Amino acid sequence: MPKVKTNSSAKKRFKVTATGKITHQRSFKRHILTKKSKKRKRALAKDGVVSQSHKDFVMRLLRLK
Repeated sequence: MPKVKTNSSAKKRFKVTATGKITHQRSFKRHILTKKSKKRKRALAKDGVVSQSHKDFVMRLLRLK
C-alpha cells in the first residue's frame, strides 16, 4: 500500500498552532501598498485563522484527518 502524500501547496501556506488552530498569511500585502493605510497594513501582517467551515478541507490537504 503506497503512502498518502501531503498536498505540497498546502504545507507551504498553512501552519498548525499548538492549540490546533490553522493559521495562514493574509492577502493584499504584496504590492500596491501606497494607497493602503498604515493601520490596514499592520493588520494584514498578522496571521489569519482558517474559518471553521474550511478547517476540515485544509486538514484533509495536510493529512491531519
